[in-house]
Amino acid sequence: MSLDDFEAVLHPAFMAGLEGDAGAYRRFLDLIGGRLRGFLRGHLARAGLASVEEAEDVLQETLLALHLSRHTYDPAVPVSAWAHAIARYKLIDHLRRSGRHRGHLPIEDEALSQAAPGSAASDARLDVERALAALPERTRTLIDRVKLQGGSIAEAAQAAGMTETAAKVALHRGLKAMAKVLTRRGMRTP
Repeated sequence: MSLDDFEAVLHPAFMAGLEGDAGAYRRFLDLIGGRLRGFLRGHLARAGLASVEEAEDVLQETLLALHLSRHTYDPAVPVSAWAHAIARYKLIDHLRRSGRHRGHLPIEDEALSQAAPGSAASDARLDVERALAALPERTRTLIDRVKLQGGSIAEAAQAAGMTETAAKVALHRGLKAMAKVLTRRGMRTP
C-alpha cells in the first residue's frame, strides 16, 4: 500500500476516532501500530539493537503518547507524519535512557518528509529556540544538557562549575522564564 493510500485510510479512521467512534480509533491504532513497528524495528536494527521486545516497548510508549497527545493533532499535517514524528522522539528517548544514543537520528522516513515546513511542530520548534536564546548562556547550556540531551543534573552542574543545588535552581528558573516567553507567544505550556 502506498503512503498516499495508507493516509487515505488512516486519516478518516483517526478523525472518526476523535469524534468518539471507538471502532475507528481501534482501526487507527492497529494501522499505525503496524507501520510504526516496522519503522522502529528498522531503526533499532540499524543501531545494532534488533531486539523485538525493545521495539515493542518503544511502540507501546509511542501509541500511548499518540493517545495522550491526540488533541494536538493539526489536520493540515498527514496523520502518518505526525505519528512518525512522535515515534522518532520516543525512539530517541529510549536510546538516551539506555545510554545508546550517539547523536543525530536521521529522518529518512517518507511519512516524516510530508510534514509541512510551516507546520505547528516547525513553528513550535522555532518558538522554543527563541525562548532559549533569551536566556543567559549558562542557563541555556544547563537546559540543553539536561532536558534536550538527557544528561544528569550532576553532570551538567559539574560541567558548568556549579553545585547541583545551584544547577537545579538555575534550571528551574530558566524553564519558568521559557514558559513565560512561550505563553506570551500563544504557545500552550504543560
